Amino acid sequence: MTGGARVERLVTSGTFSLDGGTWDVDNNVWLVGDDHEVIVVDAAHDADAILEALGGGRTLRAIVCTHAHDDHIGAAPALAARTGAPALLRPDDLPLWKQTHPERLPDAELADGQRLQAAGAELTVLHTPGHAPGAVCLYAPWLSALFSGDTLFAGGPGATGRSYTGHGDRTTVGAEAPHLQEWIDRGF
Repeated sequence: MTGGARVERLVTSGTFSLDGGTWDVDNNVWLVGDDHEVIVVDAAHDADAILEALGGGRTLRAIVCTHAHDDHIGAAPALAARTGAPALLRPDDLPLWKQTHPERLPDAELADGQRLQAAGAELTVLHTPGHAPGAVCLYAPWLSALFSGDTLFAGGPGATGRSYTGHGDRTTVGAEAPHLQEWIDRGF
């Protein structure tokens, strides 16, 4: 790792609502940083749980929204208000954001290739539309990892055919790639 940075996973529970349906979901909230500063990836459902995971001594540098489905951004405005950290989102996802938070815009835009830093760790923003128009992944070369939001799940790609890894277990591109033809045959 870089500069003592680490990755912590918090799972929050709530609902995901879209296209007239609502489902119970568990979401991964990723904290990337150290004991002094951190970036939160996907402030899902519960600002209090995220604040508790942050603890009292860490500075929150940014709240990165991998996309603007309500289960990934539900707690972003409250977390931003309580910490002073900016909520960041690709502008292509503003219509989705406004469905959940019509009274408040994100604080700043994410751009393809943008680099975010906390605790000596660098995350590179990669625009990966498909699951949502403004979906992004965050590449962490120091971890040989990618925070994919809902672009890739363990067991398949994120849904691309409707108006959903931010959920479930970790996976790798190498583990999922052999199943590509199967996914295509299923309509992904």
